[in-house]
Amino acid sequence: MSAPQNTIAIVYDYDQTLSPNYMQDEVLFPTFGIDSRKFWARCHVLVGEQGYDNELAYMKTLLDCLDIDRPTNARLRELGDQLNFFPGLPEMFSELEGGLLKARHAAHGIKVEHYIISSGLKVLIEGSRLARHVKAIFGCEFGEDNEGRISFPKRVISHTQKTQFLFRINKGLLNLAEDVNDHMAPELRPIPFEHMIYIGDGPTDVPCFTVVRQQGGQAIAVYNPQDPSRVSFKKCFQLSTHADRIRHIAPADFRGGSHLRLLLEQMAEEIADRIIERRARDIEEGTVRAPKHT
Repeated sequence: MSAPQNTIAIVYDYDQTLSPNYMQDEVLFPTFGIDSRKFWARCHVLVGEQGYDNELAYMKTLLDCLDIDRPTNARLRELGDQLNFFPGLPEMFSELEGGLLKARHAAHGIKVEHYIISSGLKVLIEGSRLARHVKAIFGCEFGEDNEGRISFPKRVISHTQKTQFLFRINKGLLNLAEDVNDHMAPELRPIPFEHMIYIGDGPTDVPCFTVVRQQGGQAIAVYNPQDPSRVSFKKCFQLSTHADRIRHIAPADFRGGSHLRLLLEQMAEEIADRIIERRARDIEEGTVRAPKHT
């Protein structure tokens, strides 16, 4: 029996995609008195001189800086409420609930789900105003010691490992205890890649851009229009013009009527129309007409 495959997934990176700030700089460093410049300098040493992965470098440096004053995950979740986002968020999610798809799509049971895949800390996003709007959040995690304080990296998601979670969404394996490598026939996967839209901001999203596009989905790179250095824009321009990684770039403005919203709404509508067309075709091909009376 095949899966309904009537869901559209919009998948987001977090830092520089949903927020103009890195979550560590925005809420962790001010709360715990950590010097941002020195923190990232220490991370660069671990990466450049000792061969650490970027994500493990920042998680180790954070534990080292906090030392004996390590907080609990519950405390970190509370700090997530202080996170700020690009214009239009989190309001966009509520606005899209009733205005993204047309009545003809709803009549066929087509729906939209939102997911976040981040190399940042999952617990901070879980505590943010975005959390209630998304189906699942995947990010780096700390385990806790006997006193409940963060003690060691429990899960690390690098930019290449993020693609694993695209396949989890594709297969409906959101429980991390389930093995994403289990074979599943395409017709049993609840969200085909051609029903996905991935939104990221730069080179660290290239693996996800590539997987989604190669499998027939859509990808958008967003940039911060308020960045006076234009570094944010140049990353997107390079990916679309010189590297041919993506076709669409847009300012990270999630408000109604913005370029990004128009892209999202058009892409979702076209995917939904294809779902209806496929169903009509399947019904036609699977129907054996009764003989005509003459």
